[in-house]
Amino acid sequence: MNNNTFFCLAFSHCLGIGPIKFRALLKSFNTPERAYKASGQDLKNIIGEKTASKFIQFRQWFNIKQKFQELEQKKIKIITQLDKNYPQQLINISDPPICLYVRGKINNINLNKEFLFAVVGTRKPTFYGQQIARQFSQQLVDAGVVIVSGMAIGVDTISHRTAIEVGGKTIAVLGCGVDIIYPAINTNLYYQIIKSGGLIISEFPPGHTVLKGLFIARNRIISGLARGVLIIEGSGHSGALITARYAAMQGREVFAPPAPITSEMSSAPNLLLKQGAKLVTTANDIFEEFNLQVKPKTKKDLIGQLPTEERQLVDAVLKQPLSIDELVIALQFSAGKLLSLLSILEIKGIIKKDEEGKYFISIDLKDE
Repeated sequence: MNNNTFFCLAFSHCLGIGPIKFRALLKSFNTPERAYKASGQDLKNIIGEKTASKFIQFRQWFNIKQKFQELEQKKIKIITQLDKNYPQQLINISDPPICLYVRGKINNINLNKEFLFAVVGTRKPTFYGQQIARQFSQQLVDAGVVIVSGMAIGVDTISHRTAIEVGGKTIAVLGCGVDIIYPAINTNLYYQIIKSGGLIISEFPPGHTVLKGLFIARNRIISGLARGVLIIEGSGHSGALITARYAAMQGREVFAPPAPITSEMSSAPNLLLKQGAKLVTTANDIFEEFNLQVKPKTKKDLIGQLPTEERQLVDAVLKQPLSIDELVIALQFSAGKLLSLLSILEIKGIIKKDEEGKYFISIDLKDE
């Protein structure tokens, strides 16, 4: 571990020195170590007397090696601005995080080469909004896109879950330390993201508690990491609009699906459309904007890649439609487990339910 990592770690723990002041220090001293060890007078000339005084007090008691050991014990990785794997799209924003704290296998996602795309929206989506979030997330993941969102309840949660359910990767950016699960109701999702090869990311040091203002700062990272941002639903005061505003400032593309004007949750996407966001009805509209040539997966491709239990369920209904009770007998799965598997397969577009309540394969595989 090099000195840059240690001293970036220290700066990120010091209240009063954020991305802007850190950038000014780095510009003057060239390395984090030199900036950290600079004289009081030199520091005052760059970050002001008050901040410099607080920082001098901070570095007298802050134990860098001990803090780094705590990260190792918690299996938390750190990426600094001076590391090669720091996201280049993020370093180019006006206030890039001093460092990123990460949970998950960091090598599973190349933050500089893979196509990262943000899907965000209201915490209270309508049924329409839920459908749209699932539809776009699935289509994006099927094309190899990594979904970025904020793990909030509502659209964020749906986007993350759909990405996992269809076998994709997703990144959750938190407004607190990566070792704090917020909201607590998403504890299971938090661990599913990590287990499925995704990442939990934050610029805030581990142990940093949830504060309202930090979510606004978090939003700039969501848009900063992504090539573009899709706003599903939101009111006129939605946090999703803040993410969209950051995206525009950072030169990112903003997308929005049309929403019913009778719905309160249509305010955010419809306002963005008036302001020049690109109207989208499928993920293909997003791919066209980036000139991406995407070869859609066939149902045969999807079925061939299904986990064992999902494939067993598909095989069971290949010959004829079956009800829940008939599937329980045929597969010896519990009704609860079957409903969960069926929900996943419906999202993937492989299975549907007929008027009699029986499940069947939703496409003629002979046509492919």
